[in-house]
Amino acid sequence: MKIVRIKSITEYHRLRGLPKPAHPLISLVEYSQLQLPENIGEVNIVMDFYSIALKRDVGTKLYYGQQIYDFDEGLMFFIAPGQVFRIERSPDSSGSKCSEGSGYLLQVHPDFFWGHPLSKNIKDYSFFDYSIHEALFLYSKEEQTILNIMENIREEYHANIDRYSQGIIDAQIELLLKFCERFYNRQFITRKISSHQMLAKVENFLNSFFSDDERPDRGLLSVKTVADAMNVSPDYLSGLLKQLTGKNAQEHIHQKLIEKAKERLSTTNLSVTEIAYELGFEHPQSFSKLFKTKTKLSPLSFRRSFN
Repeated sequence: MKIVRIKSITEYHRLRGLPKPAHPLISLVEYSQLQLPENIGEVNIVMDFYSIALKRDVGTKLYYGQQIYDFDEGLMFFIAPGQVFRIERSPDSSGSKCSEGSGYLLQVHPDFFWGHPLSKNIKDYSFFDYSIHEALFLYSKEEQTILNIMENIREEYHANIDRYSQGIIDAQIELLLKFCERFYNRQFITRKISSHQMLAKVENFLNSFFSDDERPDRGLLSVKTVADAMNVSPDYLSGLLKQLTGKNAQEHIHQKLIEKAKERLSTTNLSVTEIAYELGFEHPQSFSKLFKTKTKLSPLSFRRSFN
C-alpha cells in the first residue's frame, strides 16, 4: 500500500480542505470542518507532527500500529511523529465531506516545543505508543476538563501573538497531557494494554538509547545494534520499517539522533563539538553536515533561533 508522508501542518490542512493554519507549527481545528479525500482509505499516512484528537460519533476506522484502533466508547486518541496509520471510511459515507463526527483535533510539530521541557518529556507519555490500541474513554466531568483546556489553547492560538503566547500554549498542552495520563491510568486499571509490535519495540529501543547519557559506548548507533536488540537481521529490519513507514532503519536512527541534537542545542550550553562527541560522532564536522542535511540549518543557526 502506498505511503503518504505529511511533513507540515500546512500540508495537512491543504489535504483536509482547511484554510492555512494561523501558526506553521501548531493547529487546533474542529472535526466538523474536515473533509475526507476520496482515496483516504487507499494509503498509509505518516506525519511529522503530533496529533491529539477528541472526537464523537466516529464514522471511520483507524488502523494504527498494524491493528485496528478501538474506538468503543472512547473519545481521544494520540499519534506521534513517524507513526503509521490509515483512515477507512464508514460504509455509508460518500463524497468528500468528512463523516468523522465532532470534536477537536490538535496538531503540534515537535519544533514548537524546543526550549520547553516538553521537547524532552513528551516521549514519556505512554499513550503516544503503538502498544496503546484503544481510544481514551472520558467521563462527562473528564471530558469537560479536556474541552476547557482545548478552548484555552484555541483562544490563545487565535489571539494576537506576543512573547508570552508560546509559553502559555506549551503550558496548556502539558496540562492537557497530564490529565490524559491520569485518565488513561484510571482506564487501564481494569483493561490490559496489548503487547508491543515490532514498530513499538524499535521506537522504545531508540528512545532509551538516546536518553542514556551515561552509556559507556559513545560510538554511533548502528543498524546492526538495533537489529540485534530486535533479534532480526539488519536487512529484515530495514525492509520491514521501509514497508511500514517509508523509512529504513538508518533513517529512523538519524531521526532520533537529530531529535536528541535539537534537544541538547536548545536546552544546554554544550558546544557543538561536545554534543557531537556525546552523540557518538568521531568528527564534529560529520555531525554538522548530517544536521544541516536533515534540518536545512547548521547546529549554531538552530541554537541562535532560541536566543
